[in-house]
Amino acid sequence: MSRASTALLAIMILVASSGYADSPPATMESLQQFIVARYAGMTAVHWGERVQGVRTRLDTDQKVIALTFDACGSAKGKGVDSRLMEFLIREQIQATLFINGRWIDANPELFRQLAANPLFEIANHGMRHKPASVAGRSIYGIDGTKDIGEVVEEIELNARKIEAISGTRPKLYRSGTAYYDEIAVQISQGLRHEVAGYSLLGDAGATWSAAQVKAALLKAVSGDIALLHMNHPEAGTGEGIMAVVPELKRRGFRFVRMSDFPLK
Repeated sequence: MSRASTALLAIMILVASSGYADSPPATMESLQQFIVARYAGMTAVHWGERVQGVRTRLDTDQKVIALTFDACGSAKGKGVDSRLMEFLIREQIQATLFINGRWIDANPELFRQLAANPLFEIANHGMRHKPASVAGRSIYGIDGTKDIGEVVEEIELNARKIEAISGTRPKLYRSGTAYYDEIAVQISQGLRHEVAGYSLLGDAGATWSAAQVKAALLKAVSGDIALLHMNHPEAGTGEGIMAVVPELKRRGFRFVRMSDFPLK
């Protein structure tokens, strides 16, 4: 048996003995080697926000909406809309927070507070906010992960960071820009993350006015997943949310975390 085959066999034994379906191998290196070997030679065909395996809605007829807030962690995206977060807490609005590793580093104490609040589900927004590609594809001028190994790093490093601080491993992953190829989606699922898309564009990357945010959310229907941002206090997102939540409540909607329902 060649040295490479022996190494791969050792990794496969490690994976089997660790119960990889429930728990990834202990080291990043062994995990990357295993997944690179698993997908070697495959070529991604699809690229976008809704490739196969991306979950875009709650699988329910109940009158519920999942508000999801990204915290992207770029040089201009490490802030927090404190008024928005205070509003969600005061009004007891459940939400799913997709947190990037760089945002955690910039806001460690706030992250701990949010992770400890049962209103919020903490989800994985990647380590460096990269589109999820096994071939280095880019979108909106943002370079994607360059290969299979970097997809693993992008997801798993941030998952371990979140778990180390919060005590809970995230179940959901949304890439930077919410773009994927189908192999990256499969890798995410293998890392025990459902890939979280959206059905309702809520603030267009925190560029919309409060009036536009309100108008967008007033179009909500049962089972919608709304894509919003919590890291731009200068944007209209917070004011729009505060304006629209009372009206949506009057219409009979409840606000839930994504993992409270099956996804489709």
